[in-house]
Order: sequence, then C-alpha cells, then structure tokens
Amino acid sequence: MRLTTKGRYAVTAMLDLAMHQDGGPTTLADIANRQGISLSYLEQLFAKLRRGELVISVRGPGGGYTLGRDAEAIFVAQVIAAVNENVDTTRCGGAQNCTDQQKCLTHDLWHDLSDKIFEYLNDISLSDLMNRSSIQEVAKRQNNSSFSAPANFYESEVGV
Repeated sequence: MRLTTKGRYAVTAMLDLAMHQDGGPTTLADIANRQGISLSYLEQLFAKLRRGELVISVRGPGGGYTLGRDAEAIFVAQVIAAVNENVDTTRCGGAQNCTDQQKCLTHDLWHDLSDKIFEYLNDISLSDLMNRSSIQEVAKRQNNSSFSAPANFYESEVGV
C-alpha cells in the first residue's frame, strides 16, 4: 500500500481540527504542537485540503482553519485523495503492466484489496472517528500536554 506520511498526517490533522471545531478556528501551529507535525508541512497539506474544499481558512486575529463541511460529511478517503494520495496496493499502480508490461498473476487480488481499503476508508467519517473513546482519550492527553519533537524530527520531513 502506498499511503505515505502525507496521507497519514492529513488525516491526523483533519481529525485534530474536527475535534477542536467548537473553539472556533484552529491555527496550524496548534495542530503542529499537538500532533508533532512540522508547521511548514501542515501549510502545504492545508493548501491542498483548502483546494479540495475540506477546510476553510479564516483570516485575521483569532483566525485559523475550520472544516469545510460537517465532520459527518468528510470521509477519510476524501482527505487522502485531497492530498493526492491513493490506497493502491498493486505493484503497477493499477496500470496492469506488472510483469513484462502485462498484467501479473496476482494483479486482480491486489486491485480488489485496494478497492476494499478504499471502501473502508470511504465509510469512515471524521465524526465516526471523533466518537471513538480511544481517540477521545488520546485527544484529552494531547490537550493536557504539548508534543516535544526530537531535535532532528523536522529535518526528516519529506516534501509534499
């Protein structure tokens, strides 16, 4: 599966944003602090999320980001797609040129798995995640402490 940190961080940041929606716009600095994600990386991700109309930017004092629609209407698969990620498990990226420019023996198996993963992620909304007690516990812990990244953490980030 080719789900990189880009997709994982986008989902994490969107879930964080959804969980703090009641307090008004959330700054990327707050998300970066709670989740241990580089601010510059978040800026790049949120530019794509904004283009995908999943978030709205609010300018000025007290500004930040809000969800572009209700958490019930934003699904994990949409977040991943908005940052140009996919959940393809085939070796060929779905091009059916796996072996000697032809479809390999197990292509259909991996393609079907990709479809199942997409269906699963497309069936889970941010609201569904927010309602999980385990996620609420982690969010509570994160709200009570700030992330302290290792010295080389931000240097290891890859471009979006």
